[in-house]
Amino acid sequence: MPTPRVEVRRSQRRRRTVTAYREGETIVVLMPDNLSVTEERAWVSKMVARVQRKELRAATPRRWDDEDLMERAHELSDEYLGGIAVPESIRWVGNQRARWGSCTPRDRTIRLSERLQRMPEWVIDYVIVHELAHLIEPHHDERFWAWVAHYPAAEKAKGYLAGWSDAARIDRPPSEQVVPGEDVD
Repeated sequence: MPTPRVEVRRSQRRRRTVTAYREGETIVVLMPDNLSVTEERAWVSKMVARVQRKELRAATPRRWDDEDLMERAHELSDEYLGGIAVPESIRWVGNQRARWGSCTPRDRTIRLSERLQRMPEWVIDYVIVHELAHLIEPHHDERFWAWVAHYPAAEKAKGYLAGWSDAARIDRPPSEQVVPGEDVD
């Protein structure tokens, strides 16, 4: 990765924290005014590396194949659903633009939108748990949501996905907009 342009901004009001973010082609590092030149160099190096790692992760899709997905589904089923939700198959698909995942309980198949591949693992895990819960309870009723609630980050993940769905909804013409609440399946 090429060496980026770095701008250091020192502040007398900032006491202990050092943060960094991308601003165009520049990485801006915010730090307390009382750090030495040696400390500044160390922090700049550390924070630039952190920003670059984050950018690389965001640009690189997750490389889980169908076997990896099946292994993860079994782990999540065991941990949160008592091991009773066992899919026949689980795979990435590129044709889901209005949903994050879908499940066909009759043949026990799960499909996950490729759009999830750039999202945090805990969000992908939520969608997998959601779809696995359909293998136990096919409809979005109270029993279904009780199963999904076993996943500790369920509400947080639902909020995360809602934010993505809202952003996508704004960019779509009205004829292509998704109805709220229909984004997962």
